[in-house]
Amino acid sequence: MASGSSHPTRVVPQMEAGGGKAPALVCLKNIETFSPAILKHLKALFTSVSGSDKGIDSSELVAFLRDVQSIDAAKIADMLAAESTHMAFNDFLALLAKPAFNALGPPVSHDLSYPLSNYFISSSHNTYLTGNQLYGQSSVEGYKNVLLRGGRSIEIDVWDGDSPDREEPIPTSSQSDSKHRYRPHMPSSITTRLDKAKRGISPSPSHQIEEECLQPQITPKAVTRAEPRVLHGHTLTRDVSFREVCAAIRDSAFVTSDLPVIASLEVHAGPEQQLIMVEIMQEVWKGLLIDCPIARLGPNDGDRQVLPSPQELRKKILVKVKYVTPSSAEGAAPTASSVSPPSVSRVSSKSSTASSESEETTQQTSSIKDNHQKTKKKQGKIIEALGKLGVYTRSYHFSNFSQPEATMPTHVFSLSEKALMDMHETYAPDLFSHNRDYFMRAYPKNTRISSSNLDPSIFWRKGVQMVALNWQKWDCGMMLNEGMFAGEGGWVLKPQGYRSVGSTNTSPQAEAIVHKVLDLTISVIAGQELPLPLGDKNPKSFHPYVKCELHVELPEERTGHPPEGGGSKVQGGGYKRRTKTRKGVDPDFEEEQLTFAAIPGVVEQLSFVRFKIKDDEIGRDDLAAWACLRLDRLQAGYRFVHLLDAKGQETSGVLLVKITRSLQ
Repeated sequence: MASGSSHPTRVVPQMEAGGGKAPALVCLKNIETFSPAILKHLKALFTSVSGSDKGIDSSELVAFLRDVQSIDAAKIADMLAAESTHMAFNDFLALLAKPAFNALGPPVSHDLSYPLSNYFISSSHNTYLTGNQLYGQSSVEGYKNVLLRGGRSIEIDVWDGDSPDREEPIPTSSQSDSKHRYRPHMPSSITTRLDKAKRGISPSPSHQIEEECLQPQITPKAVTRAEPRVLHGHTLTRDVSFREVCAAIRDSAFVTSDLPVIASLEVHAGPEQQLIMVEIMQEVWKGLLIDCPIARLGPNDGDRQVLPSPQELRKKILVKVKYVTPSSAEGAAPTASSVSPPSVSRVSSKSSTASSESEETTQQTSSIKDNHQKTKKKQGKIIEALGKLGVYTRSYHFSNFSQPEATMPTHVFSLSEKALMDMHETYAPDLFSHNRDYFMRAYPKNTRISSSNLDPSIFWRKGVQMVALNWQKWDCGMMLNEGMFAGEGGWVLKPQGYRSVGSTNTSPQAEAIVHKVLDLTISVIAGQELPLPLGDKNPKSFHPYVKCELHVELPEERTGHPPEGGGSKVQGGGYKRRTKTRKGVDPDFEEEQLTFAAIPGVVEQLSFVRFKIKDDEIGRDDLAAWACLRLDRLQAGYRFVHLLDAKGQETSGVLLVKITRSLQ
């Protein structure tokens, strides 16, 4: 192995990280070269394993792999079969350069036969936007980007479109605010923010990069009628064709993962354009769209399963839309959502015991019924033809956990992050119990104009399946999303106590699964080819340090109290450590130890270790690179942490670390 160069050479990425797919490719690659700083430490390791410079024999290698690297016997046998009985230093380097020595372990092999609601799903909010929430550009590229990066739940906001025959003058910059088509409906609080921004508060260079406009690709099909458009209503965002969005989804949905995609529709269009929506989806998604229940039988007695599994819906698109009661006659006026068809059963496919929660639906008070009737009146009207497409994912307005829809197997409640945290404080056991069996979706609050993100791990620990994030923004929320879904195909099976199958359905969050005490020590040894912060071109002025953050469940999360920041900020679980500052892109950190001792309440599948490489500067320290690993996939021993740059793109940069961990 030759030493690395003094300048970082980036691998040209095919796609950014964040959704869980692209960075999995790095696990399959060998490290091509080692820098002098790393070679120095690997030489010392070689000597300690062999006891001399003469080489490592098979017994010494087995002891190293078993006792230091914590590799099981079967994998050790496979490794030894490919290695010589006597290993020289170059052979040792070749072994350590293999993907098996990545700090991130391979994806867990999940059982995909559980009902859909038993999984966490990589989800996007306002997928069509390429920049901020107020005046960012809408583009079909947003859908391609999310789907190719591993996202499996996307959002489409649909509005009435103008006829192609109607030509509208393009407003000048001075007219665009006052005469924009959707400006009159903008809340005053938002227009005030926009006006302040236009008076001189310009975005930072990183935001300018995030908000570059991506131009939609128009298909050659001519459209001679008014067709629905996709945009963020009541803002200055520009629109894009609903047909083009559907085409982009069709072409990108199953390129990197064949697991099902959920298209969440926010419908603001009128009845006529809703019919066109149905026509377009059935035409463009032909062979992919789930527009009626699939033919299937239960495993034992022939009873119908309620929700199918991801395994059964490979390469299928599910529509999430408000459900409407079937009309009593053809051509009847559209009605608001009401109740599910009587054919739907609540019995889970893998459980012979019906949940006791179904009894609660028979104890509705008259006040709850009145509240439900008021809710129905507030909902926008969805025509029956469109509502029918919500076969397994039917949206209902949330009122309380006692409303009739709350025990319908196919329902989905969507709540903002603030509403969900309020619910956690008041009805934590009910919230967790509901999410064992049924779908819930969380989305960012509307004040996140810059497309910042909530802390998704808090909501995953509440059992929320779809935590929709702003993929336009590179921040800690998206890093945690990458940590959860890396290489998993966008669907991750919930831990045992979080599922509708195989649990008692009565334990609260604090008792649903065993919480352990973690002792974790990360020795940061050296780095090589570290990427520079965005916009920085001078490696000599780079002064990197490593910051490690442990994201775990805090005690207040288990008791119904609000976590620090109310879930709106990623707090790092309160556990943060950092190294001393070094210099250059190939720094030697001299095995500096970062220790997290006796950390309580840890659930491996819902805890994360985040590495950040930052540039030590006067004022704000810019992010240069990062990695986020789920704790159950963090491998012990001498490992390489493969780094992504500040835009989430794969690089050739790595950190050599030694990881020592124990869970009791």
